[in-house]
Amino acid sequence: MKKITVIGAGSWGTALAIVLADNHFDVSIWSRREDQVKEINQIHTNEKYLPNVQLPKNITSTTSIEEAMQDSKYILFVMPTVATREILNLMKPYLTQEQLIIHSSKGLEPDSFKTISQMIEEEIPEEKRRGIVVLSGPSHAEEVSHRSPTTVVVASSCIKLAEEAQDLFINSYFRVYTNTDVMGVEIGGALKNIIALGAGLSDGLGYGDNAKAALMTRG
Repeated sequence: MKKITVIGAGSWGTALAIVLADNHFDVSIWSRREDQVKEINQIHTNEKYLPNVQLPKNITSTTSIEEAMQDSKYILFVMPTVATREILNLMKPYLTQEQLIIHSSKGLEPDSFKTISQMIEEEIPEEKRRGIVVLSGPSHAEEVSHRSPTTVVVASSCIKLAEEAQDLFINSYFRVYTNTDVMGVEIGGALKNIIALGAGLSDGLGYGDNAKAALMTRG
């Protein structure tokens, strides 16, 4: 089995870890919380973020970012936008040019409005990474954890790296498409919730399906 590291033990990071585990990878999840690490390793659950979900046995967890990243060719970064630069700097000493960074965090940096990929490019030198790929799409973590049919996209300026990431995640319930429009994928992921809120307001105001469809399409 190949090892893949997941930086972030929230609902989405854990759900993606399940996908990777189902694809026969050993998955090491990094978390700051010792109680969460103990729960994942001993009980194989992450109840706070994914209630009533049993995690595969090939998912383990650690509070040591060095241990999590050791012997791992792929780093899946799933951290809140506000913590991105801090965590990237914790990772930096243990990164090598052999490692591909895949990130699946949605959002823009407050004040600068930079994307996650732009922050990674600024914080991690080229000699410390093989490339950057973004994974995004219309998906709920709890549904992925229950193996419900889901589609996402992986995007990179290098299509071969996107296809490499696609091969890691794709399976019978998790459909992965490839794209080279990194900025478009990241902006779409960051703004989708705003459009969803607008659609909900439209429903509440009784404007009907036509208005909601127009809002979603133009959005």
